This record gives sequence, C-alpha cells and structure tokens, in this order.
Amino acid sequence: MERDERPPSGGGGSGGSAGFLEPPAALPPPPRNGFCQDELAELDPGTISVPDDRAEQRTCLICGDRATGLHYGIISCEGCKGFFKRSICNKRVYRCSRDKNCVMSRKQRNRCQYCRLLKCLQMGMNRKAIREDGMPGGRNKSIGPVQISEEEIERIMSGQEFEEEANHWSNHGDSDHSSPGNRASESNQPSPGSTLSSSRSVELNGFMAFREQYMGMSVPPHYQYIPHLFSYSGHSPLLPPQARSLDPQSYSLIHQLLSAEDLEPLGTPMLIEDGYAVTQAELFALLCRLADELLFRQIAWIKKLPFFCELSIKDYTCLLSSTWQELILLSSLTVYSKQIFGELADVTAKYSPSDEELHRFSDEGMEVIERLIYLYHKFHQLKVSNEEYACMKAINFLNQDIRGLTSASQLEQLNKRYWYICQDFTEYKYTHQPNRFPDLMMCLPEIRYIAGKMVNVPLEQLPLLFKVVLHSCKTSVGKE
Repeated sequence: MERDERPPSGGGGSGGSAGFLEPPAALPPPPRNGFCQDELAELDPGTISVPDDRAEQRTCLICGDRATGLHYGIISCEGCKGFFKRSICNKRVYRCSRDKNCVMSRKQRNRCQYCRLLKCLQMGMNRKAIREDGMPGGRNKSIGPVQISEEEIERIMSGQEFEEEANHWSNHGDSDHSSPGNRASESNQPSPGSTLSSSRSVELNGFMAFREQYMGMSVPPHYQYIPHLFSYSGHSPLLPPQARSLDPQSYSLIHQLLSAEDLEPLGTPMLIEDGYAVTQAELFALLCRLADELLFRQIAWIKKLPFFCELSIKDYTCLLSSTWQELILLSSLTVYSKQIFGELADVTAKYSPSDEELHRFSDEGMEVIERLIYLYHKFHQLKVSNEEYACMKAINFLNQDIRGLTSASQLEQLNKRYWYICQDFTEYKYTHQPNRFPDLMMCLPEIRYIAGKMVNVPLEQLPLLFKVVLHSCKTSVGKE
C-alpha cells in the first residue's frame, strides 16, 4: 500500500509544530508497502511482491465483496471466509431480529450474523474443509462445495448439531478433543475474530517424536501430554495436570529471542504543551513517525534472530512484507502499550475531529475499532510477559502459508519449535491458568485479521480511529 500521499488537511505539516515540546524532524515520504527502502535493501532489494490490483476481479458469493480465492469450497472474500470458520470452530449460535432474509452486501454483512452464516451454508461452504486443528489453511484442498438439506442447515443454525456432537463425545469418550487444560471455558470465550479451535491431546510417543525432531533433546519422564497442534493423533485417556519444570532448551531459546528484542521505550516525541489543539495533519504525521520507528525495530529484530542464518534473504523479505503490520500491532498492544495507551492517548485527546470527519467515517473503520478495543482488553487481562510476547511474535512471523516462500517446510518446523516453547513456558510459569496458552494463540489470528482490515481504512480516517480506540481503552482501564 503506497503511503506517499500528503497528510490529510486540517492545518499543520508533517513535521513538528509549535505545540510539540520536542518537535520531530521532517518526515520523509513513506515508501511503497510501508518499508524504508534503504533498510530493506540490506535484506534483498527488489524482491517484495506488490499485488496487482488490475488482475481479474471476482466477487464473493456471500456478500459481493472482492473475492480472494476458493475458500471452503466456494469463491469468497477474506471476511466471509474468516466469519464462517469462526462460526463453525466456536460453535456460534446467532439470532436474526428480522425475518431471516437480511440483505448481504459488503457494507451490510456485519449487521446480521445469522443471515450471513445462513447464506454461507446455502451457497455451499463446506464445514469439512475447515482444518480440525484450527490453524490457517484448509484441511483438504480438494474438498469442494456441498449442498445440504434445509433440515441440516436448521440444525446447524439452531445449535442442535453442536449439542449432538458434544453428547456423542461425552458418551463415547473423546479421543480427538482438547485436554482440560486447554479448553476455553464458558466464562472466558475466545475472541469473536479468533480462528483457533480447541487443542487436542497426544500420547507420549507422538510427543517424543516431535521433541526429537524440533528440539533435539530427550523427553523428561514427567512430560505426558501436549496439545495436538502438529497433526499427531492419540487415543489415550486424559490425565490430570502434573508438576512441571521448564525445559532447559526452552529457556535458552526464549532467552535468545529476548536478546533480539529492543524493549527500550519508543524515542518518537509524544509530549505536547498544555492547551495545544492538535490538528488532524499533525496527529497523522505523528502516527507515521511511530510506525516508521516500530518498523525499523522489526527490521533490526530480524537480523538478530537466532535462526537468521537458517532461511534465505528472499524468504525474510517475503515474510516481513507480509507481516510487518501484524508485528507492529502486536508490539503496540504489549511491550509498548504503556506509551501507546498513555502518551499517545494524551496526544489524541487534544485532537478534535470535525463533523465531516465523523460523518464520513467508514464501516470498516468501525469494525477495526471494535476489534482493537476487544483485543486490548484481552491483552490487558492476560498481562502478556516479555517472554510470551517474544514467542508470539516469532510464531506470527514464521507463517509458512505466505505465498512466494522457498523454504515453507523449514518455516513450518521453526514455527512448531517456538509454538512448543511458548506452551512449555506458559504451562510452567502460569500453572493455575490452564487456558492461558490457547488464549494467547487465539489472539494471533485476530491480529492478522485486524492488520488486514486496517489497510483498507482511508488514511485520513486513521487519526480519528486512533483517538476513539485509545480514549475508550484508557477510560475503561482507569475505571477498574
């Protein structure tokens, strides 16, 4: 996405102003795809792929938005794909306040979840194409659309089918469902945008094979079970949680990840004079400077990763070009949250949007605001440690589903390694929070979804978006 436009109108330039106690230097025009070209050239210049918007356009069969491919058997957009997966994985039961015949369009699809899921089923979206482990990607690429009867659709929409499945497993044993320590409780439901399903249990033999492959160490006898996240299967009865000790190599690898992080406070000036009215253009310029600093930190982080020499420069460039927005969002909600929801929130409080800005704010912007607020409260509740942040960041970055990679299988092995390490650490340190690890992992698909949505929010609406999110989060936390 190009960001070489001029800042939005509203007074002030992209540089400093009289109101800033430490006026920032003039901001260079942000480069294509949001990268600093000089820094990126050190990785591999010229290898970032830019989507061709002139390619043949296809429309989603659910809402008419631009389709991104064949998802769960039918042509659909990313929004409807994610909605269908979340609804099925989380066994959602919706209600329609009208006549169960609401119009589905890009702008109206979020108004009635019942009718949206109903149309997904009527158009042939296939539940069996959803991967059982909840990870990205379809379970079987050859599975096509499916036509089901009105009776079966009604059982799904009413939740009767989910109840029948639950009764089946409770009566016949559960060899393919989550362990007690990893099942999301009713009182702590996953995020509406999460796509991670319940974890599974595996036998010790499968765990030993996994550890030998990805960790290179023998298995301590007290390790009995880990979640089924790596395509293993098991049929052993579940055992109660046992005393844990942190694996020495897990500690070593986490320490290496932390050493690659720059956890120092952000250097971008965010202090302004009392009584100064911040303009839209000044706030936009500040947001650009913050994004630039956060991006530079991600580039420096990549070069310090313990596995930096294991992948090609081309793959790193491909990964960074696809995940930089997600990495910035994750860091802003965790390790830099005190500054973002403190100093930056104070700046946005001094910005007053015009009536026209309020009137023109988009529906997509509203969805991003709602999801960001939810995600902030989730992270605030979890109080993510630096160790967990470092692992989550590595797991999100090592996304083998990104197109154009030359070492997808090696990326998958690295991803699994840090997935296990994160689980090992959380189960060791937070013994009395059995749902903590799946809760953390459920946040990653939500971050990816929000980052993808923010690209579609018009640049001139970003100042208002940040003002609303930061004000809401800071106010709600202050009341606790």
